[in-house]
Amino acid sequence: MSEPEIVRTIDAEQLAQSAAARLAKLIVSAEAAEREFHLVLTGGGVGIKTLAALRDEAKGSGMKWSHVHLWWGDERFLPEGDPERNETQACEALIDDIDIPAHNVHPMPSSDGTDDHDAVRGATKYSQALSVAARGRGPVPEFDVCLLGVGPDAHVASLFPGLPGVHEDEAAAIAVHDAPKPPPTRISLALPSIRSARQVWLLASGEGKADAVRLGVAGGSVDEAPVAGARGAEKTVFWVDEAAASKL
Repeated sequence: MSEPEIVRTIDAEQLAQSAAARLAKLIVSAEAAEREFHLVLTGGGVGIKTLAALRDEAKGSGMKWSHVHLWWGDERFLPEGDPERNETQACEALIDDIDIPAHNVHPMPSSDGTDDHDAVRGATKYSQALSVAARGRGPVPEFDVCLLGVGPDAHVASLFPGLPGVHEDEAAAIAVHDAPKPPPTRISLALPSIRSARQVWLLASGEGKADAVRLGVAGGSVDEAPVAGARGAEKTVFWVDEAAASKL
């Protein structure tokens, strides 16, 4: 796994704009190379700011989206269209305003879909979708960039300290029950799926994230700090504002 690189910005707005600008360049480069680009989206305040900044980058540059596939690192197991779902927020910030083929957008199942009230079946369904997209080359497609928010408790995706999901090494996506923040039921990529990404970008803003960022950069036990296990195959980047970087 790669060693962390730290990119410091003044505040959340500059963080989002800087990350979006670099991400846009990678997407354009993939188009020039005539290859697909697989991007894992995240939610959270600075994560959604980054998606909105990416939307603005795309509008300004005329960036193409036909080669891009969008996945999610985790999702709240709520009804489709619920404002708390990462998918809903991502659509408002980015997806509804870009010309991306509908079949290139891969949201995690909702609680009112065909996997009604069963997050385990939903996670299995998402694992199957990932496997199909991988075309026999592994359990998940080769993610180019996996965006992750960082929680104050050092969780990433919906992998929380002390919950068994941090040690899952077989399923690509897992159901999460009894999450310590609402809603308690979620679906999340497992750590091996995250680590398969070429690049993992961790986005953190605010003083409340400073301890989590410190633990993530230092590495260590994923039981204490799941963020410590989030590493990219080629590159790991902590995008942090000055407040989040204050304990490095």
